[in-house]
Amino acid sequence: MGWGGQEIRTLTEAAGFSARGHRVRLYAARGALLAMEAHRYGLAATELPIGRKRPGGVAALAREFAEHRFDVVNAHSSTDAWLAALACAWLRVRNHPAPALVRTRHVSIAVPNDPATRWLYRRASARIVTTGEALRDQLVHDNGIDPARIVSVPTGIDAARFTPRPATAARAELGLAPAHAWVGIVATLRSWKGHRYLIDALPRLAFPDTRLAIVGDGPQRAALEAQVAAAGLSGRVIFAGQRHDVERWLAAFDVFALPSWANEGVPQALLQAMMMGVPCVTTAVGAIPEIAHRDETAVVVGTKDPAALAAAIDRVLADRVQAVAMAARAREFVLPRYTLSGMLDRMEQVFTDAVAEAAR
Repeated sequence: MGWGGQEIRTLTEAAGFSARGHRVRLYAARGALLAMEAHRYGLAATELPIGRKRPGGVAALAREFAEHRFDVVNAHSSTDAWLAALACAWLRVRNHPAPALVRTRHVSIAVPNDPATRWLYRRASARIVTTGEALRDQLVHDNGIDPARIVSVPTGIDAARFTPRPATAARAELGLAPAHAWVGIVATLRSWKGHRYLIDALPRLAFPDTRLAIVGDGPQRAALEAQVAAAGLSGRVIFAGQRHDVERWLAAFDVFALPSWANEGVPQALLQAMMMGVPCVTTAVGAIPEIAHRDETAVVVGTKDPAALAAAIDRVLADRVQAVAMAARAREFVLPRYTLSGMLDRMEQVFTDAVAEAAR
């Protein structure tokens, strides 16, 4: 029901397959932001009662699957995966054709090992996609899932959109003071993204005129605004809210910081910042180490540590030559590996394999 990298990946992927000539249909829960934003991607969303795990959602999906005869359905979260799996199972019991189910996992939250979940992952899903190798390894080692049925496909980035550009121009467009150093984060305002530690780090910086831009929205906004006010930092922090021009904000930053402490795959915003040549400070959570190589492509710090975070940001601000060189190495690393077209190619193969598996 929220908005973040998972929803952006869902819509981007659907739009990409539609552009390639595939017949695509998007289902979303009633009132979901996913449905409201679909038009921005050239898509139409069909709203169904699938926001909760209820029999009505199973029945609604079963009717849609029976009517449209899809080859494959890609479920991006827990609720829709369960509803889709049960809908497909119900159709097969009634000797109706059912689509192959692909279960995409975007986060590194542990998966239970109870019998029902084992059925979902080992039997109901023809293929499982993770957004990072670390998440794939987790399912293999902790849940005993056949590695041949799990594929890591990190989110692909539009390299034509996220390309380096002058910070001065971006700041002028956004009305950001050009004389200050700017640290920024682009992320949904959820606890595990670590915004609170970034705010705690701000007054510890050796560069007292540094400003912080928080781009995104989410359930933690009120708490973060209260934290900023209590610390007397209101004049140094901007809450930009949800933006559709994140590339301009990234271009304006001297440092991109993502101090996540849980649940990450390969974060889209971190990939975007690296593609734009912005020096990055982050943590080694989830699949982040797949792109954030310590002191090679990013400065990596421990989690929930404002002092270490401040020291890392100071290091980037103090030595711009090294920071620019690190950002260039990051861009060189991610550019050929994490493109939008590459993601679509790999997902196309996943879907083809899933359909063949379901047929067998």
